[in-house]
Amino acid sequence: MAIIHIFLHLAIPGIVARLAYADRWIKVWFVMMATMLIDLDHLFTSPIYDPNRCGIGFHPLHTIPAILLYTLCLFAPRLRPIAIGLLIHIGVDVSDCLRMML
Repeated sequence: MAIIHIFLHLAIPGIVARLAYADRWIKVWFVMMATMLIDLDHLFTSPIYDPNRCGIGFHPLHTIPAILLYTLCLFAPRLRPIAIGLLIHIGVDVSDCLRMML
């Protein structure tokens, strides 16, 4: 499942960038890839990686206040690609949490 998770973190931003920013999609995709640095907050937990842990609400940059900030950034055109990348990342992580609940 980890390989699918990583693939989704790469593919979904690529598809969104291609569809929403056709004229500069490669640049936007790289910006969205940079938002994957959000996972640096895993370095503050022990163990750093736990495949059976839901990161939403657990890691500092995956909390509800952080997610609300990412959502607000959608309204700033210059920050929108960053916000989209962060929210895609959160969405993929949420899908893992839902999978764990089943």
